[in-house]
Amino acid sequence: MGTKPILFIGGSRDDLREFPAAVRKALGEELLRVQNGLMPVDFKPLKGVGEGVYEIRVPLNGAWRVICVAKFVNAIYVFHAFEKKTQKTNQGDMELAKRRYKLIGE
Repeated sequence: MGTKPILFIGGSRDDLREFPAAVRKALGEELLRVQNGLMPVDFKPLKGVGEGVYEIRVPLNGAWRVICVAKFVNAIYVFHAFEKKTQKTNQGDMELAKRRYKLIGE
């Protein structure tokens, strides 16, 4: 079994590219773990977005997040990448992830 491709939905790839280099590297390593069938080091399930969706967390000079799902056979989908500025995840970020989750139609 090879590694699953990562598919970025909406502007998630562009958002990720705006992150500082060290954060991009750390998130890349986390996504590589997921590609290889492992769980991220720091994550939490986001059942409110969809079944199997989770938020990968990188606390590096801020609080950086990637919302993705890896439960599908053909790919890992990244819905959203953002810097978390408050204790609770912003409702707008959650709604965006929900809309993008529906786009994959699986």
